Amino acid sequence: MKAIVVGGGIGGLTTALMLRARGIGCELFEQSDCIRELGVGINTLPHAIRELAGLGLLQKLDDVAIRTDELHYLNRHGQEVWRESRGIDAGHDVPQFSIHRGRLQSVIHSAVEERLGHDAIHTGCRLGAFTQDEGGITAHFFDRTGCHTRTVRGDILVGADGIHSRVRETLFPAEGPPCWNGLMLWRGARDWPRFLSGRSMIVAGGLNAKVVVYPIAEGSSPANRLTNWAVLVKVGESNAALPRREDWSRPGKREELMPHVARFSVPYVDVPSLISATSEFYEYPCCDRDPLPYWSSGRVTLLGDAAHPMYPVGSNGASQAILDARALADALARSEHPRQALMAYEQKRLPMTADIVRANRRGGPEGVIDAVEQLAPDGFDDIDSVLSYSQREAIVRGYASKAGFAAVPGLAAVRA
Repeated sequence: MKAIVVGGGIGGLTTALMLRARGIGCELFEQSDCIRELGVGINTLPHAIRELAGLGLLQKLDDVAIRTDELHYLNRHGQEVWRESRGIDAGHDVPQFSIHRGRLQSVIHSAVEERLGHDAIHTGCRLGAFTQDEGGITAHFFDRTGCHTRTVRGDILVGADGIHSRVRETLFPAEGPPCWNGLMLWRGARDWPRFLSGRSMIVAGGLNAKVVVYPIAEGSSPANRLTNWAVLVKVGESNAALPRREDWSRPGKREELMPHVARFSVPYVDVPSLISATSEFYEYPCCDRDPLPYWSSGRVTLLGDAAHPMYPVGSNGASQAILDARALADALARSEHPRQALMAYEQKRLPMTADIVRANRRGGPEGVIDAVEQLAPDGFDDIDSVLSYSQREAIVRGYASKAGFAAVPGLAAVRA
């Protein structure tokens, strides 16, 4: 069997490794001229790290990431709404990693080159069209100028080509552009003094305005960390036209960002100074797409952001793509026919990811902050008098269960 994987991001690269581990042939095609380290910080959750550890990548990830040990949810006044241990400290057998997205991609990319060979990855190849028949699928690729570069034959085609997926567009030509909920996300990273445990993650504020801060790598000295920050603010109406096309590498404008920063108070980190000291940062309008009725058509299927783009809530985007890759490879290894395998993969992954997409629109686990701020917009003296521990736990744990990374039984969250 041979798979044609379209897209050289985290999902596509992980798929290549998963297929290789099961003896399934694979060629990967990326439209960019090279696979670059894009983005800033992301979190990868234990259920996804467990899959990468199974591929032998745990030590390499440990070398370039931070093992997240605790998560603090605060209201915009800096008061603690919820706190819990994460990763190894929460009893999981593998860590939760806070990591630069590009470094995560680089670790997986290097493993693909080592195990599949350089010839298995083709850059500068844009998918133009594909056709399928009873014997297989044929894909045609072109360069940036529109010149045909190669035609490839395989047994299946996997669209892991992101939110603007050409494969998805072919399957659903009338879908239209991504949905924008009016939220703008600014992201950057800067060498900065450690705060709290040195491995802590902070989310302050609700869905319509929040700041997120966490370390993603060692810093210039033992007292410092490369610290990732993100500011998410509602600046437009839901379903309005995008102000600018979403692009992970679009530079942000300081004059647009800084007026929003004063809305937050974070007691453990001087967020305004951190952001002011960051020389270059990026903006991204938060977009997703409605869940699809199906992902697979014959010998073609979707994976990662091509299948289920979601708002950046709950540390789930990259993690779900990794889980997709495992499920797809397992289905192909078990099934007698590729079509049967793709249907089994879809039946396992589509309902769960559709639920996560919808949950992220409501705020995901961070919805616990919104619930508290709605009841006590000016702050509180006693959090339990605003929303009980069990009510707060139900919001956070309910999302974790839905996303597949439920807490280890018997381990309670840390009470404020």
